[in-house]
Amino acid sequence: MGLNENRVAQLLERARREVEAGLLPSVQIAIGLDGEVVVSESFGAATPQTRYNIFSATKALIATVMWQLMSEGAVAPEDPVARHFPEFAGQGKGDITIEQVMIHQGGFPRAPIGPPHWADRSWRIDKMASWRLNWEPGTQFEYHPTSAHWVLGEIIERVDRRDYRESVRERVLVPLGLRSLALGVAPDEQGDVADMAPIGEAPTPDELEAAFGVRTYDLGEVTPEALTFFNDPAVRAIGVPGGGGMSNAADLASFYQALLHNRRPDGETFMDAAWLADGTGRIRGTLPDPILGHPSNRSLGLVIAGDDGLSSLRGMGKTVSPRTFGHNGAAGQIVWADPETGLSLCYLTNGIDRNFLREARRTVAIASLAGRLTEPD
Repeated sequence: MGLNENRVAQLLERARREVEAGLLPSVQIAIGLDGEVVVSESFGAATPQTRYNIFSATKALIATVMWQLMSEGAVAPEDPVARHFPEFAGQGKGDITIEQVMIHQGGFPRAPIGPPHWADRSWRIDKMASWRLNWEPGTQFEYHPTSAHWVLGEIIERVDRRDYRESVRERVLVPLGLRSLALGVAPDEQGDVADMAPIGEAPTPDELEAAFGVRTYDLGEVTPEALTFFNDPAVRAIGVPGGGGMSNAADLASFYQALLHNRRPDGETFMDAAWLADGTGRIRGTLPDPILGHPSNRSLGLVIAGDDGLSSLRGMGKTVSPRTFGHNGAAGQIVWADPETGLSLCYLTNGIDRNFLREARRTVAIASLAGRLTEPD
């Protein structure tokens, strides 16, 4: 299937709108199809080379490394974390499985790791050993914004015998020729990274009540103030495994094309087909979102659109197929791929919209337009 140029024009016009209205400093958008990036545009204070904080879209990189380790028999979803990371068993955490961590049922959603010591691996290990559970693992779903992936990063280091950032680079970025996408960027290499900029005002209690039926909404650790912390060169250099990646839109759209086709640029197979299919296509967790109540639809590391008509609540718009997979990031970053159409989408911005309802509406609009790019008028 080819692209409908009229629909592409509509998508680009929608992406440009907030920049021209002064609501976002800059935007990048890229579309992949047939193994290639076929659309790549930048609006506002950006060029095609500009890189952005991709926040939780980073999680797909860690997931891909974990799938590779599973294909090699080095780890298994049912393994207790403590089999590979014994110190983690402290405070009653000995039975938590890798699968539970990867589908956000681990029971430690807001366990803290942060400055000033979080670059120190020994300190992180001690901290993770001391974490206590908020609820029994496997009984609830609650998004673990950063905690789960610090655990996965440590498992990768133990099993792959190298820094988790190096594992991502050698197992994913280098084989796929992704030069912009990175996890852990040295301060002297950050000149092309756009600083995040908060904009607008938070939604009013009346707006929240109209949208959700509640007058308050807890953003947890993913607040505008927390996101601007990633403007610090030292934080970018750490490469937080759950949210510290940097990329332009084209590289992420290309990465998802590789996941769709299981091919490297040289034509060779990227990774084991069975585990790639599992990670991108098997829903292992359906426990409900604690705020909105819809099934979480979690694979080993990603989100699956599903066939219940609620794909827009999962960040993928209203027009994608049930098999669509991906993982968006904070501040409105959108990244997914649809096996039915062959499309991959990446939309990135450095504007942190304090009105997260407006951000959510923008996500639905952009993703829904992108899902129809191969349809006739």
